[in-house]
Amino acid sequence: MNSIRRNLLLALLGALLLTLLLGAAATYRAAVQQAEVLLDYQLRQTALALRDQAFGAITEPALPADAGDLDYSVQVWSEDGVSIYYSYPPHVFPNRAQLGFSTIRTSEGPWRVFAMQGRREVIQVAQPISRRDQLAAHAALQSMRPYLLLLPLMGLLIWFLVGRGLRPIAHLAHALRTRTPRSLEPVSESVPEEVQPLVRALNDLLARLGAALLAQRQLVADAAHELRTPLAALLLQTQLVERAGSDAQRATALAELKRGIERATRVMQQLLTLAREEPAAVRTAFVPLQLQTLLESVAAAFHVLAEAKAIAFSVNTAGCAARVTGDEASLQTLFANLLDNALRYTPAGGSVSLSLREQQGRPLVSVEDSGPGIAPEDRARVFDRFYRRPGVEEPGTGLGLAIVRAIAERHHLAIHLGTSAAGGLSVTVEFPGSSAS
Repeated sequence: MNSIRRNLLLALLGALLLTLLLGAAATYRAAVQQAEVLLDYQLRQTALALRDQAFGAITEPALPADAGDLDYSVQVWSEDGVSIYYSYPPHVFPNRAQLGFSTIRTSEGPWRVFAMQGRREVIQVAQPISRRDQLAAHAALQSMRPYLLLLPLMGLLIWFLVGRGLRPIAHLAHALRTRTPRSLEPVSESVPEEVQPLVRALNDLLARLGAALLAQRQLVADAAHELRTPLAALLLQTQLVERAGSDAQRATALAELKRGIERATRVMQQLLTLAREEPAAVRTAFVPLQLQTLLESVAAAFHVLAEAKAIAFSVNTAGCAARVTGDEASLQTLFANLLDNALRYTPAGGSVSLSLREQQGRPLVSVEDSGPGIAPEDRARVFDRFYRRPGVEEPGTGLGLAIVRAIAERHHLAIHLGTSAAGGLSVTVEFPGSSAS
């Protein structure tokens, strides 16, 4: 599981460890340099302490028990270069000393040497470099020990502070976890600044989810109200079939029953289509479409209906090779509903036309008829679900234009209602843009 606290702890400890290592390296280098200065100072002070001493003939002193632990070697030469004193055990050094500090190489390894001129002798004090390095490293490591001891403490402190900083997120998670499925109120934005974008996005999601659920509840309520009447009519017609006293009465009742079933079936089909186009429905991916081909395939299914009602049905899509992007099935449903409404409300002997053109790079699809049209004061309401205009005798469900609006909103299309040249209704669908094929 991906943990913000663990990731922050590892990142901060890594950065802290890197910083401590760099600081420790700088401290180690500084400690070694200071130790070198201090050890050089001790060499010089040892030589200064011997300059007032009187040296006689060389005698080999008895070896003390801890002579092997001596870090310094002292040699004294007379003015004529004769060795008059050396500390035990003796070490091999050049007979001629270089005054001041120097580093010499011997058969026993490199030595740090300080030589000075006394009254009548030359005093030389030396220390092996290996021993000096050990002392310097020990001093440097001692100075780094607090860093190593503080690292676990810093880890615990960071763990505590990160957990305290993430406490508002835990409170937010608890508040969301204790909510009921019906509780879609906005989450309080009294959270740290870094969490506010997440809360705002969550509130936006809750608002859209609430709107989608409200639309679904409204759809279910409208569907239940709309289906109550045809279902009651179907029950009544079934009873009329049972009570028919003659074959003619039975045939009439069965015909009415068939029309009622067809109407209920149409309502259910349109309800399902509208549910598929709701904002909360699962979407299929948009694909490039040849608009002319799509319109001609939709129009082909309505020629038989137009001939049956003696309506002059014309399709004019030639010369416009516009391409659009969308859901092919949904766009077919949109134009099928427009054509179905136009043919349904146009009386026999009338006309219906489907045309495609481009205007300023925008494809425009128009469906015009010679029917009764829609009064300007009703045009804002005809897209509402189950809305039926007063005085319209043609049977319908009131869902066709609601489906058209849902598909248009999904595809960002503009729909304009007007009056056709024949005095009927003109519906123009404007696409946001196209690319010529």
